[in-house]
Amino acid sequence: MNRIQQKLQENKKLLSIYFTAGYPNLDDTVSIIQDLEKNGVDMIEIGLPFSDPLADGPTIQASSTQALKNCMTTEVLFNQLKDIRKTVQIPLIIMGYFNPMLQYGVEAFCEKCKEIGIDGLIIPDLPVDVYSEQYQSIFEKYGLINVFLITPQTSVERINFIDSISNGFIYMVSSASVTGSQSGFGTEQTDYFKRIAAMNLKNPQIIGFGISDNKTFSQATEYAKGAIIGSAFIKHLNSNGTRSIKSFLQSILIDKK
Repeated sequence: MNRIQQKLQENKKLLSIYFTAGYPNLDDTVSIIQDLEKNGVDMIEIGLPFSDPLADGPTIQASSTQALKNCMTTEVLFNQLKDIRKTVQIPLIIMGYFNPMLQYGVEAFCEKCKEIGIDGLIIPDLPVDVYSEQYQSIFEKYGLINVFLITPQTSVERINFIDSISNGFIYMVSSASVTGSQSGFGTEQTDYFKRIAAMNLKNPQIIGFGISDNKTFSQATEYAKGAIIGSAFIKHLNSNGTRSIKSFLQSILIDKK
């Protein structure tokens, strides 16, 4: 069983952290992953920086720009992670845009992910129907879970289709905005969370976008299996470097069950 599937079976609410590979410094990637696991994170999304990250807000865009200036590439990331499974056990997901994967070669990319111990991919600009028609068999060949995003505007028909071809979790975007652009959840968001929960999908949902502290983590996980924090963690790295990761996580995980 894939590590993501194993983690989803645990009787607790899950915290996933996103960070950009190669940020703040090129060689910080592995130490950040190790510190996140050591301090209670359940899953990690490793951002592969891209020059045109359409779904990302200014904080993550800036981190991607700096990572690219630091000379982070797909090949560099794979080289950094080649021994990661000697020290890290939790699920690792690469989140990135499809263009760098196409340039690398989709099957070669998937094969390398399997080799180094990556469990899944999140590719915001790969449409679910294109995936199912052209790439699903490749992902399955290498044991990779592909995670799809839904938003408040996603139709019931499309949500059900995504659910039918998924075998991990569904990334539930809390709003139609880019990452890092909101603080807290209003009635509109909570109604959306309730609506999706009531669909009783076979795949659990993990909520992302707009989660930055214990309050928003608790709000999100009232209706979903877990929550993802990205921009708030990048801001912490921007202010503190790789120090104080423990204190950041402690502020999120108060009363986490």
